[in-house]
Amino acid sequence: MIGWCNDQNKNKKTKNMKSVSISGSPRANVGKKDAKALRNAKQVPCVLYGGKEQVHFTALETEFKNLIYTPNVHTVDLNIGGKKYNAILQEAQFHKISENLLHVDFLEIAAGKPVTMNIPVRTTGTSPGVRNGGKLVKKLKTMKVKGAVDKMPDEITIAIDKMEIGSSVRVSDITLEGLTLLNAANVTIVSVETTRAAAAEEVKAAAAAGGAAAKGGAAPVKAAAKAPAKK
Repeated sequence: MIGWCNDQNKNKKTKNMKSVSISGSPRANVGKKDAKALRNAKQVPCVLYGGKEQVHFTALETEFKNLIYTPNVHTVDLNIGGKKYNAILQEAQFHKISENLLHVDFLEIAAGKPVTMNIPVRTTGTSPGVRNGGKLVKKLKTMKVKGAVDKMPDEITIAIDKMEIGSSVRVSDITLEGLTLLNAANVTIVSVETTRAAAAEEVKAAAAAGGAAAKGGAAPVKAAAKAPAKK
């Protein structure tokens, strides 16, 4: 976990992401017909690349429960026919209608070689702007981060305790030590935006302040009395 680098979050600790384990079997045949037969048997065709050679294998659909069907991000300990690999999820393909998992690509982790991962964004605290009627809008659910896997956080947390209506946090406000953010620097991650209710309250408060100022103003000056005419 990495916090937004303001004074409130400078001392937050970094928690590296967890790993999930997936067991699979090498594929004897590679082709559409074989892939269809595997899917009918509740198996998911997979490929591991990025290492010395590509490895085609299959794994049960249930093996992906804690990797794909979760908002969290993980590294993956693969066991393919007794051979072990360290990898990350690169891409998952789903059927357009049934949304069944069709195919999964893994990238093997190589020592000293950077990877790119989508790290989830989370907010902590309560915004005073929200308490005053504003709306918290999270515009980025994940951030694209590049760097060594052992430095990757499991999430990026942004403290919103000081965010008033109209304030925002941009990519340029975030610093991750030893890592590179690939999102454009001017992109807004989270903001507190005004709502109709908040705008109405502002108008009402302004009107009340104006009325109070009018009542508390100086009394009108009376016209000076005319001096009596000389005889």
